[in-house]
Amino acid sequence: MSNRPYTSKQMGDACEMLVAAELTLAGVPALKMPDNWPAYDVIAQPTGGGPPLRISVKSRTFKRGGDTFVTYNAHDEFDWLAIVLLPGAGILERRFFIVPRGVADAKSRRDKPTSKTVHERYWRQDEIPTILTAYENNFRLAGR
Repeated sequence: MSNRPYTSKQMGDACEMLVAAELTLAGVPALKMPDNWPAYDVIAQPTGGGPPLRISVKSRTFKRGGDTFVTYNAHDEFDWLAIVLLPGAGILERRFFIVPRGVADAKSRRDKPTSKTVHERYWRQDEIPTILTAYENNFRLAGR
């Protein structure tokens, strides 16, 4: 049972709105998609033109240890992955990591091809700040 004053759905929605707001304030206009939109959560228009960018948002309350993960499915259709780590376990500030899909695929863990979870891509939460450090607060979507 959680001591949080909000549900997991409310947390997810709030983090999607946070990502859209931070992108917009950094000069990349963005909007949260309607609930249950398939594959991605936020749409953003890159500065300088080009097609809109699809962003999948994953949020977790930070915990240390080997049993807490941020995951996504390899079949999901998105261009960027935004990971929001909320305060917890000694972390006092929200942390954002916004990563191009190719980088997320290359730097994530995956299970053996014979496993039931072969399509999952994942990181331990406490490893994200080290593995994805170059993409922290990447609200201008650098590194396309």
